[in-house]
Amino acid sequence: VQLQASGGGLVQAGGSLRLSCAASGRTFSSYAVGWFRQAPGKEREFVAAIRWSGGSTSVADFLKGRFTISRDYAKNTVFLQMNSLKPEDTAVYYCAADYSGRYLPLMSYEYDYWGQGTLVTVSS
Repeated sequence: VQLQASGGGLVQAGGSLRLSCAASGRTFSSYAVGWFRQAPGKEREFVAAIRWSGGSTSVADFLKGRFTISRDYAKNTVFLQMNSLKPEDTAVYYCAADYSGRYLPLMSYEYDYWGQGTLVTVSS
């Protein structure tokens, strides 16, 4: 399976972006898809996850209220809507898929497949 993350770019503080994660070679089926981010010099951190079947979601506490995750069955795509962006949101954002059956994995090592990442830069 290949994951393609897109939608990153340069945005001013307070702006919004929507990231997309599309799967090819295999559908997301009933498994979990997550977003992580990694800023320069920092460790990769959990952003959000969604269970494809049922749509249960989890968003990192410090991002709740600004970031939401959703899915589109027809497009086999997961979205990360980011609002009220801050300079500290600047990072490479990665999507990942877990096909092991975990409910909503929060740790990067729990994911089997990763996209290439898309850069989000928030200017002040």
